[in-house]
Amino acid sequence: MKKKARVIAFYLPQYHPVPENDKYWGKGFTEWTNVTKAKPLFKGHYQPKLPADLGFYDLRLPIVRDQQAEMAREAGVEGFMYWHYWFGNGKMVLQDIFEEVLKSGKPDFPFCLGWANHSWSNKTWTKGEKYQKDVEIFKQTYPGEEDYIKHFNYCLSAFKDKRYITVDGKPLFVIWDAMAMPDVKEFISYWRCLANDAGLKGMHFTAIRYGSGTSIKELLNLGFDSVNNTNQYEAENKALGSVIQKKIRSLFVRITNGEVALRKYNYKNIIKYLSSIEDRQENVYPTLISGYDRTARAGKKATIYYNYTPELFDKYAKEIIDEVCEKEDEHKIIFLKSWNEWAEGNYMEPDSDWDSFFKAQNTALMKDKIGTLIWK
Repeated sequence: MKKKARVIAFYLPQYHPVPENDKYWGKGFTEWTNVTKAKPLFKGHYQPKLPADLGFYDLRLPIVRDQQAEMAREAGVEGFMYWHYWFGNGKMVLQDIFEEVLKSGKPDFPFCLGWANHSWSNKTWTKGEKYQKDVEIFKQTYPGEEDYIKHFNYCLSAFKDKRYITVDGKPLFVIWDAMAMPDVKEFISYWRCLANDAGLKGMHFTAIRYGSGTSIKELLNLGFDSVNNTNQYEAENKALGSVIQKKIRSLFVRITNGEVALRKYNYKNIIKYLSSIEDRQENVYPTLISGYDRTARAGKKATIYYNYTPELFDKYAKEIIDEVCEKEDEHKIIFLKSWNEWAEGNYMEPDSDWDSFFKAQNTALMKDKIGTLIWK
């Protein structure tokens, strides 16, 4: 019996007020603040993108988290990867929602953690705004061994939770920017020892590869067990067309500081290049991108994928599933980017225009390339 693809969706735990957001973006700020202000930038540009079934939810409400889990389960998603912000020396932000999920035992839906190891500034959520000064709010630091222990101990209760997603019996831990860590090899080695001491079978570390500047081999050589391959930047470059077209566009962007030549790409052209032959490797996990439009955060400086439809997504999802179908069941992992990044136009939850994206994904997951069931 063949197992379905293991789709793990990136999950942003941001949709509730926190003191840091109140201070820098205004009282009560959440991603919904940006989402509702977005405006179309060209004819046929679908903005603002507004939620349908779940409305402008507040993640502090348990019923919302339950409904999200049920929707994801219906869509064929195995679990959520909660973004986890640890800046060093115990400094965190947006941790309350995950801590409540852990403490309450609800929703009864698998999860893992992804360390979003990057600094925060006053432009983190609104890069299109013209601030007089770019103020750093939290600096991402890597203090060393003592901090490794604090960080691991904070995560340990999650790793031991029965809902925590494992690969080959080991807790899955994703790192957003491996190359930013000055001591990533030591970090991985130390955490493996701590995991063994804690009675775990070990750790399964996954590095996210975002651009062509870093190779899959480089990341694996750092000690990672696997790589989440995101060909987004390469796809955008190829979708631009000829060398002349690229140079003209680059010139307009540079001259106008991004104000004239919008970074927009036809979704049907982008999806041609989002998968690669490397995605078929046992230790490479491809990415399924549900859409992308950062207008809500970046305005005219946004990257925009337009003309996407559930039908195109369904076709693309089936192609990504084909990339993993010959792997061992444990390694048939696909990262879905994302479940609820609304201000990046990067979500699976129903909106006021397309309510069937998650239905399209469910269809794709249920069938392989010859139309038979992936699982029974």
